[in-house]
Amino acid sequence: LKEVCTDVDSTIKRIKEARAAKEATSIGFLGNIVTLWERLAEEEELLVELGSDQTSLHNPFGGGYYPVQVSFDEGQKLLVEDPTKFQSLVEESLRRHMVAINKLSARGMRFWDYGNSFLLEASRAGAQGWEDSDKVSSLKSFRYPSYVQDIRSDVFA
Repeated sequence: LKEVCTDVDSTIKRIKEARAAKEATSIGFLGNIVTLWERLAEEEELLVELGSDQTSLHNPFGGGYYPVQVSFDEGQKLLVEDPTKFQSLVEESLRRHMVAINKLSARGMRFWDYGNSFLLEASRAGAQGWEDSDKVSSLKSFRYPSYVQDIRSDVFA
């Protein structure tokens, strides 16, 4: 990672600068990724051609995912004091997360989920994470491929 940005505006500005200069770089965003995905989806220009989500969702309601609607500290407090509200905010955040990725993908971004935990949990929260043709929401019909299966191929096939 060559650069770190701590707010969405500076991240978008830096992406545009690097693209205009045809500069190869890596830019990290220190913040809730939903904030960045939503802002990228609002931009007129498609600024990201390849997207991957490596969000840890193996324990989404126990601190493995923090909702975009609250700060990290507020989320930690909610996790202890009101876990039901925390879970509700996580589910809403996952739906927003997926909407932004779906918008970007529809405009041409190629997207992978690192291991499909994001797609699984977002789908469980009511987001459109399944293929449109999948009427039974089977585990083999996620809307986006797993990074490992898509790049390395399905080792179980």
